[in-house]
Amino acid sequence: MSSLRVAADQFEGLTRLVADGAAEPGLAESWQIAADGLTWAFTLRDNLRFSDGTAFDASLFPALLRRLRAPETAAPAQALFGNILAIEAPDSNLVIVSLAAPDPALPALLAHPAMAALPLHRIKEAGDQWTADRPMVASGPYQLSEWKLNDHARLERNPAWHDEAAPTATIIWKPMDDSLSAMRLFLSGGADIAADYPASRHQWLKEHHPAAAHSVPYLGSYYFAFNTRAPPFDDRRVRTALSMAVEREWIAEEVIGIGNIPAWGLLPPGLVGAQAARPEWADWPREKRLREARALLEAAGFDAGHPLRFEIRFNSSAEHRRVAVALAAMWQPLGVEASLFNSEAALHFAALRRHEFSLARSGWIADLPTPENFLQVHQQANGAGNYSGYDNPDYDRLLALAVAEPDPARRRTLTQQAEAILITDMPVLPLYFYVTRSLVAERIAGWKDNFSNVHPSRTLRIRP
Repeated sequence: MSSLRVAADQFEGLTRLVADGAAEPGLAESWQIAADGLTWAFTLRDNLRFSDGTAFDASLFPALLRRLRAPETAAPAQALFGNILAIEAPDSNLVIVSLAAPDPALPALLAHPAMAALPLHRIKEAGDQWTADRPMVASGPYQLSEWKLNDHARLERNPAWHDEAAPTATIIWKPMDDSLSAMRLFLSGGADIAADYPASRHQWLKEHHPAAAHSVPYLGSYYFAFNTRAPPFDDRRVRTALSMAVEREWIAEEVIGIGNIPAWGLLPPGLVGAQAARPEWADWPREKRLREARALLEAAGFDAGHPLRFEIRFNSSAEHRRVAVALAAMWQPLGVEASLFNSEAALHFAALRRHEFSLARSGWIADLPTPENFLQVHQQANGAGNYSGYDNPDYDRLLALAVAEPDPARRRTLTQQAEAILITDMPVLPLYFYVTRSLVAERIAGWKDNFSNVHPSRTLRIRP
């Protein structure tokens, strides 16, 4: 995440992100969308130049896409930009982007540094050594003037940038080994912003530095995946019973305790509406939920004489262990016997891809602020990435309709309907939505909390 922020300070695309995470025109001054949502026409600003004074026009952007699709970058590029069929430049100030399916989030996608204007003229001359230039040739508000490995990167204003000069002349980025070190540097006055702090220090910071500590909902869902391919979790009644018995508020507020929002669905609040989706039983008293959960388990063949037994798998982390222990304890009143198994992350997720688990810790942090970015993970066509093995043709059909729908309101309705099916089928056990943790000095103006965790340096300034 930090490397993307440093890149976004230096390289701008057709669009860029603002302080609240929304996309606005960048190198383009405006855009128009065809009625079917498949063709976007971007009009460039006049007299665009790189920081070394070299002019560029619309012809740069088809070349950028070709570079992005080169063999060495094709796989990651396909994951993010696979919906872009072509980029054309019919004249010097017009860029046409053609899509395979409508995408209202295209402006946010085109603000990604991977699609920013790179100095291909300099790259042609110097090859990989172009990044050694000081200052490095840039297209955004800043250019790299100094870099000391494992110490800091210094960015200075780009004098040839098309917009007004960024309010802060110099930005210094410092890599930190861990969030505790970052917090200590911040509290000592050695930094104006820390991108993270330890969860264990959240309450202390809220008490002693309430104006500095920012804990904000993020585009991420924390959940456990059921293996729906085999007993006992091929039975929806069993999955639903376990979900009913979970006290999500207690997990979010007491086990985690850093401001996370309890989750019954996948889509964070604000992504498709003011409130996140939740099943009807979410508001039942605990005893009523437990009674219904027992009835569901008994109907599925599990009782005191034939208890439900399974293993909770999680990757090594104190947080994941605490959550797994809490889940096992919450299921004990149902007569459920859940054991714990942890492994390091690489082994854990390899086991998920091989389907070697019953219930396993998982989750999703979105690449883009769109509902389908969360929901497509659970399509049958997602293969090994669909850890739970969820397979519901109605869900897949609704999601396909949503992706093909150019009207934003209709698209939103279809994704809400798809999520409702997912919540009913419960192939995953949602627990809470992630939050980001940041420390911001009181002398910094322009910071806006947002669920994309976007804070461009050009939008920040030091108060007089």
